[in-house]
Amino acid sequence: MTKFGSLLLSLLPLVGSAYAQVAAPYVDSGNGFVFDGVTDPVHGVSYGIVLPQTSTSSEFIGEIVAPIDAQWIGLALAGAMIGDLLLVAWPYDNKIVSTPRYATGYTLPDVYEGPIITQLPSSSVNSTHWKFVFRCQNCTAWDGGSIDPTGTGVFAWAYSDVTVTDPSDPGSSFGEHTDFGFFGINFPDAQNSNYQNYLQGNAGVPPPTSPPSGPSSPTTTTTGPTATATPFDYIVVGAGPGGIIAADRLSEAGKKVLLLERGGPSTAETGGTYDAPWAKSANLTKFDVPGLFETLFTDTSPFWWCKDTNFFAGCILGGGTTVNGALYWYPNDHDFSTDNGWPSSWGNHAPYTNKLKQRLPSTDHPSQDGKRYLEESATVVQQLLQNQGYSQITINDNPSSKDHVFGFSAFDFLNGQRAGPVATYFQTALQRKNFVYKDHVYVSQVIRNGSTILGVRTNDTSLGPNGIIPLNPNGRVILSAGSFGTPRILAQSGIGPTDQLQTVQSNPTAAANLPPQNQWIDLPVGQDVSDNPSINLVFTHPSINAYDNWADVWSDPPTADVQQYLQSRSGVLAGASPKLNFWRAYGGSDGITRYAQGTVRPGAASVNTSVAYNASEIFTITLYLSQGIQSRGRIGVDAALNAKALVNPWLTNSVDKTVLLQALHDVTDNIRNVQGLTLITPDHTQTIEEYVDAYDPATMCSNHWVGAAKIGTSPSDAVVDQNARVFNTDNLFIIDASIIPSLPVGNPQGTLMSAAEQAVAKILALAGGP
Repeated sequence: MTKFGSLLLSLLPLVGSAYAQVAAPYVDSGNGFVFDGVTDPVHGVSYGIVLPQTSTSSEFIGEIVAPIDAQWIGLALAGAMIGDLLLVAWPYDNKIVSTPRYATGYTLPDVYEGPIITQLPSSSVNSTHWKFVFRCQNCTAWDGGSIDPTGTGVFAWAYSDVTVTDPSDPGSSFGEHTDFGFFGINFPDAQNSNYQNYLQGNAGVPPPTSPPSGPSSPTTTTTGPTATATPFDYIVVGAGPGGIIAADRLSEAGKKVLLLERGGPSTAETGGTYDAPWAKSANLTKFDVPGLFETLFTDTSPFWWCKDTNFFAGCILGGGTTVNGALYWYPNDHDFSTDNGWPSSWGNHAPYTNKLKQRLPSTDHPSQDGKRYLEESATVVQQLLQNQGYSQITINDNPSSKDHVFGFSAFDFLNGQRAGPVATYFQTALQRKNFVYKDHVYVSQVIRNGSTILGVRTNDTSLGPNGIIPLNPNGRVILSAGSFGTPRILAQSGIGPTDQLQTVQSNPTAAANLPPQNQWIDLPVGQDVSDNPSINLVFTHPSINAYDNWADVWSDPPTADVQQYLQSRSGVLAGASPKLNFWRAYGGSDGITRYAQGTVRPGAASVNTSVAYNASEIFTITLYLSQGIQSRGRIGVDAALNAKALVNPWLTNSVDKTVLLQALHDVTDNIRNVQGLTLITPDHTQTIEEYVDAYDPATMCSNHWVGAAKIGTSPSDAVVDQNARVFNTDNLFIIDASIIPSLPVGNPQGTLMSAAEQAVAKILALAGGP
């Protein structure tokens, strides 16, 4: 089946959350119907819904009005792709073709039996637009989900400018969407006493006060009563690794610190309650158990992903460290070198890395009995690599050895559970009276007067008038909202490239709070970003235990594994899926050394092969290109203030692609030397070059984004100075992955946390602070 995409994600309930758009009543001027809906400001597509005036309806009337360039539109009725009723429509031969769909995985959604979609007479197609007005019966409940006509919900839309395979066929296949987004809706607002009239094609009795004649523009929902604001010495925005470490060290220094997180709790220790069914007796959440990592990407209700970016970004306490594979490499000297883009004052990272290691040591044997489990794939790849001149090491005992070496994967787990900064730095901060933590708080911008930051604007009016939280005299704001969140906040604060600030200015809600143009600060925010290009190679070997491709670990893992983990935090479930890592250095034709990293795990995200294979024997080698790559992209916001890649950063440099191809060949060329080892993706019908050329860019992403607000010595090519202060501001700082100028040699988690230790020390040492 055709790969459809993996980015329509479930969201938090509407109440207490911030959305780029929230449905509002409007009148369709063509048929007089009153819908509740929105218009996407990027593509100009309107979405509307109207319900009968009852609490138990099984149907609704919907509307999609799209420019003729929209080749197909999808609407997910609960904000998710997996386990959600999807309505898909497209124009064909001056009429509308529609189909209900349902997906159980990240593949082409199947036609779904049950819903009855009836096109209503006011539907039309002309030279500029197509309008689909339809009755959807049996559409408020489906396998695994439903709409509550008395409650609130989230719809997700998908837009594509690529035609479906066979437009005449409602069962046609189609490719991945071009773009997507979300909007919140209060279903009682969509109920209308004229519903039966609408079914007959007439508008009935108009409402006492006529709603506007078009859907709502983007808005931000605010929560809570207005209160007198409490000022702080430091406001830290974002409780990911950078924000947590910064807040802990600042409060340790006696500063009055407020840490804000837009998401909610994660682990049980922090108040999280999303327990695996088999782990409820131990109160262990998805974010506590290492072995549940793979389920983060297959869950039908993934509330932990940010809702305003089309990449996987964690909006939850701990940020990326709560939702990543937890691979944890201590940085080496070159990771912080001037050759890798860092100011010379950052070269001596050892004191800060040592502070990190003292608080958060790594382990390459996370099971508490000291044994390693599910290591068959590691054993097979060791044979493959030893035939290529590799040596085995304990990786974090030798952080500078990253050429022709392999070792068991290392993690930041503690005591058989996911840990990271949430289990360490955050816990010590909570013990201090001068530290305050607030979750479900969305920060839209910093409040500033010229170069001086006065506070932050949030969606929570209980924290201050209009949600504004002020600073104490000489106070400081630290942005730690991540590689997508921080650029969004900067843009809405009048800081960034002019074209991005003009995009914010085009959004009516954001424009009202944007600083005047004479106070705009032109900095290269979002430019020169990089991310590891990654390619999956899928193999089979008779010794492999693919662990049912991790399919049942959430609902029904093997009983013996459950008992072992619950009793002693040991066994398969005490570890995540990665089992082995390796590195090799390559000299490029441009004279630059690039590093290839491999990660080995049982199972596979997808298999595309013409070869018969045993699914219980599959494993994956993901090959990344890391330090030294020259490919760059750009991050920014669209008119709906969704953060996205404006320019993809993968393999835009020809030498990068040549080196990656060489690394893939090196891994696969001698597989015949390992008896029983078979490469099935790509298989014998496709060369490595053909495989990479056809690779979906969306799955080449590693979500290791760096450089969006990179550190440097000049505002002409950097956003923050050597003290992590935003250029041309007095008291605005950034501590997250966006300041890292270039990719480190391994996964960036360890480098980021060491950088956070160093950055907060530099900030505290600066004169003029609180």
